[in-house]
Amino acid sequence: MRSFAAVDLGASSGRVIVGRLDQDRVQIEETHRFANEPVRAGGTLHWDILGLYRGVLEGLNKAGPVESIGIDSWAVDYGLLDVSGALLGNPVHYRDSRTDNVRLTIADEKLYEITGLQRLPFNTIYQLAAAQGTPQFEVAQQMLLIPDLLAYWLTGEIGAEYTNASTTGLLDVHTRDWSAPLIAELGLRPSLLPPIRPPGSVIGDFRGTRVVAVGSHDTASAVVGVPAEGDHFAYISCGTWSLVGLELPAPVLGAQSRAANFTNEGGVDGTIRYLRNVMGLWPLQECMREWGAPDIAELLRRAAGEKPFAAVVDLDDPLFLPPGDMAQRVAKAAGLPADASPAKLTRCIVDSLALAHRTAIEQAQELSGRHVDAVHIVGGGARNELLCQLTADACGLPVLAGPVEATALGNLLVQARAAGVIRGDLAALRTVLRDTRRVVRYAPTSPSDRPAHP
Repeated sequence: MRSFAAVDLGASSGRVIVGRLDQDRVQIEETHRFANEPVRAGGTLHWDILGLYRGVLEGLNKAGPVESIGIDSWAVDYGLLDVSGALLGNPVHYRDSRTDNVRLTIADEKLYEITGLQRLPFNTIYQLAAAQGTPQFEVAQQMLLIPDLLAYWLTGEIGAEYTNASTTGLLDVHTRDWSAPLIAELGLRPSLLPPIRPPGSVIGDFRGTRVVAVGSHDTASAVVGVPAEGDHFAYISCGTWSLVGLELPAPVLGAQSRAANFTNEGGVDGTIRYLRNVMGLWPLQECMREWGAPDIAELLRRAAGEKPFAAVVDLDDPLFLPPGDMAQRVAKAAGLPADASPAKLTRCIVDSLALAHRTAIEQAQELSGRHVDAVHIVGGGARNELLCQLTADACGLPVLAGPVEATALGNLLVQARAAGVIRGDLAALRTVLRDTRRVVRYAPTSPSDRPAHP
């Protein structure tokens, strides 16, 4: 079997995972895990990008000899380089408040027509608008998204991988290249944005090992790692966020899609990830931090004993975006007592997330005309048995949970195909997953037991 290394950076931790693959089998081993802890300095929330790079280097050293390396991470955040290629300060965290009141001169309708993206205040386009006029921005010569920045430090090569570039709000969803009209409208220098490179292309070498562009937006890699059969499936890449949507051949644009806040992001093999960002397990993660990190299995067991769907909140409310005092904010929004138990608040969050999953899946089907027969949950949320069952109950569809490491698997599969180990389209890659990765099936309850629409 041939070996590849996936660098998978999440909002709270980073990992280096070695995959060993042949034509019909994939095995994975986590060789290194490291914390991803944002740092607040001078009133601004930053990523510790040098700490992350150190973790990547340590992980690659532990991984041993591999044929190639692929990097994926969260979207929208970036670093700015000066004329010498040096980084101009630590990248700002998308949860920082600097974009709270940013408004663009271009109308939302026109922006959606060009980019197909839902309006999220932390998208790169709003971050760049907020950065304009700052000393760093004025001298910057290049903008690199997080995976591209790390790949640049490994190889010295400049570029922007397509799937992640598609999340910036600056890419034309039709041409799959930077939008010249948007760049001009915002007053950006075209040279700030590097050339687009497709998933599967070779970026360069790191100590004699190829670095390959994978679906560098972690959701793009996670969707590759969905072990679906056929086209009629919905996916939920569930972790800090729940990315809920369908895989389509073309974007869905227009007033109804924009009003429903659906986004059309680029996927591997020219697909479109038609999805909506739903506030995923972030509120529960924050509550657990406030509660002193209790045992999650015991907490969910107690939550399962609470009355179902008795108290729910709108998890898409910006109220839940920033960190701190999360339990108090959830209790107040749900109409629960300020001293509500962790089990009751956990049940409220999980019930609310299951209902948000249902709403997004129903709207995606209606807007796209694509019927769904099953829902695949991948990522950390696939471990949450209560959430998986409640999502099946709410949607009235079977939920297939797993693999948890879908993002790393998708990363590795694209590398293996680039090396010629696996041949074929996405269906061929997913066949390997179905043959070697365990999936848990959750059947929906009877219609009379399902929760009504709130």
